[in-house]
Amino acid sequence: MITRAAGWAALGFGLGRTIALLAFVAASAFLLLRLSPIDPVDAYLGPAMARVGVEQKAAIAAAWGLDRPWPVQFLAWAGNLASGNLGFSITYNAPVAEVIRARIGPSLALTGMAWLLSGCLGFGLGILAALHRDRWPDRLLTGWFFLLASTPTFWLGMLALTVFSVELGWAPLCCAGPIGVAPDAVTMGERIHHLVLPLAVLTAFGVAQIGLHTRSKALDILACDYVLLARAQGAGTLDIVRRHVMRNAALPGLALLFASIGEIIGGAMLAEQVFAYPGIGRALVEAGLRQDVPLLLALTLLTAAIVASGGAIARFLARRLDPRLEAMA
Repeated sequence: MITRAAGWAALGFGLGRTIALLAFVAASAFLLLRLSPIDPVDAYLGPAMARVGVEQKAAIAAAWGLDRPWPVQFLAWAGNLASGNLGFSITYNAPVAEVIRARIGPSLALTGMAWLLSGCLGFGLGILAALHRDRWPDRLLTGWFFLLASTPTFWLGMLALTVFSVELGWAPLCCAGPIGVAPDAVTMGERIHHLVLPLAVLTAFGVAQIGLHTRSKALDILACDYVLLARAQGAGTLDIVRRHVMRNAALPGLALLFASIGEIIGGAMLAEQVFAYPGIGRALVEAGLRQDVPLLLALTLLTAAIVASGGAIARFLARRLDPRLEAMA
């Protein structure tokens, strides 16, 4: 009973902490928008703002509620959010819920697959580099990791477009499907063809951190006394990797994988901009540039919730995989 009560208390504390975090993120994002020099009415009108008078701009601002103090605006938005109304996007001229629904599928396909692939590849390549310490496979992989870690995602994306799309013609230049074709008419093969290049770029972006961390942890494990004892008893390299290295490196690698969700999402925003990929990241950038407050706040909360959930899942799995952490909780 005590253990169950402690579990429910920990769950309630974690839920309350997540709600407080999301409230702080929403308030901070709203305040930063209000401090921005970009006028949302001018951003909405675009080139037409030169033909719109001051009275018309004031009428648009009043219709959107921008003439009220920002605390009143924020409370009004929070009240609508509590009732399930995410607001209306001025960027896409559609309800925010519809905008998110139309773009969350491509984003999940790109970001989710890149996250899984980068984790698996980084973990495997990090162990491979550790097994060949100070030899050419280690130097090659470590140099590749450092090169990827220091390369901006947008530059890597533009380089990939130049080589594979412009010069070689192997991949499309943009979008999640052929230009001019309705999304419902795009075949699965065409979707995969348009997904491969941005997925490869985003996966390469995430591999570096996982690979370097796994290599460092695997080197520590290979130097432990129980590994030396296993070698003395005649255990082979594959047996040591399977029984000792992978098992002991999995916990910190898993925690780092979930902690890297925020970095993958940030990289996905840049990748979607470079490849004109119609996902959540591109919509978030456009909402920020056009001062689309309802859409920007909704997407900011969505990404913050995903990152916070990743951290919570990492802590839960860590306690499940390591009984010592469960005893200390």
